Amino acid sequence: MAGIYIHIPFCKQKCYYCDFFSVVGFKEKGNFVKSLLKEIDIQKNYLGNASVDTIYFGGGTPSSLDIEEVKVILDKLYSTFNISSDAEITFEANPEDLEYGYLPDLKELGINRLSIGIQSFNDDDLLFMNRKHSSEQAIKSVERAIKAGFTNISIDLIYGFPNLDLERWKSNLEIALSLPVTHISAYHLTIEERTVFSHYLKKGIITEMDEEDSVEQFSLLIEMAEKSGFIQYETSNFAKDNMISKHNSNYWKQVPYLGLGPSAHSYNGESRQWNVSLVNKYIDGIEANNPEFEKEIIDDNMAYNEYILTSLRTMWGIDLEYVKERFSADKYNFLLSEIENQIELKHLKLTDNKAVLTKKGLFVSDAIMSDLMIIVEE
Repeated sequence: MAGIYIHIPFCKQKCYYCDFFSVVGFKEKGNFVKSLLKEIDIQKNYLGNASVDTIYFGGGTPSSLDIEEVKVILDKLYSTFNISSDAEITFEANPEDLEYGYLPDLKELGINRLSIGIQSFNDDDLLFMNRKHSSEQAIKSVERAIKAGFTNISIDLIYGFPNLDLERWKSNLEIALSLPVTHISAYHLTIEERTVFSHYLKKGIITEMDEEDSVEQFSLLIEMAEKSGFIQYETSNFAKDNMISKHNSNYWKQVPYLGLGPSAHSYNGESRQWNVSLVNKYIDGIEANNPEFEKEIIDDNMAYNEYILTSLRTMWGIDLEYVKERFSADKYNFLLSEIENQIELKHLKLTDNKAVLTKKGLFVSDAIMSDLMIIVEE
């Protein structure tokens, strides 16, 4: 089992909260696609003979690709890797790109999961974030996707940003939950360095939301999603009809994956590597048959901490039997002791030898993870 992630770095404009690698404009798009196809050849042995059961087009803006570009990428992947016949193929898109002609073509190519970057159903908030679409376009993009035959549709929302009050967040959720979507990813805004919001924060133009309001919005999200039949299978992800994201779930379960494109990460269980975050350098390296990337070896402490960090965020929790078999007795005993403390605080519960966050624990999950992880002295 393995996954493939393709990073499409182009955007029409930069959102004020975004710190993912992207470039504004499409000048190098043709050269990028050529290099991407060549990188697939270069990396054809990275996953060995593993069956690829998830492909994820992320970005940036994958919907900046035209249909022919999507087709040649998919054709190359299928001719190079062992792609499962029932692979989940996700395609991130902006609402304004999902016109009637584009959607049926995506469906015909085998894209079977859409992830639509809506973020808000309030036009003032969209303007505040520097999103290009309107609330009306967001709603219509979902309706068009349904008409085109998509049954697995995810939408992204953001909460916890400056000036968002509870009533407006509730209105966002009401609209989202009224739409025929099967998955919602809802993220609390984190103001990252080198973003416009970071600049605004330093200049005093905006202020971060206080913790009490953040908790209130998170609580409302959980409550309303559950009432609408969604299961919170990961801290920020909700699915109904068992339509969890297989690709992202595999990340959390340490399944190997290959990342293609600038800034994309790859993981094989023993090491992690990530491509250069510059389009021209990425293209130049690929064309010279010398891809530019950095690499780190994952030692035992790192592997343990990453397992705690990813698994605790999910409804599957920390598998104590896995920890016992995979890591040293010292790590296992340390974890048991820390889990016992968290159970007494009613932050964790044990189910089938798996430590899972309680609802109370959800709100202090970062602190719990910190307690369960091993601090390595430099």
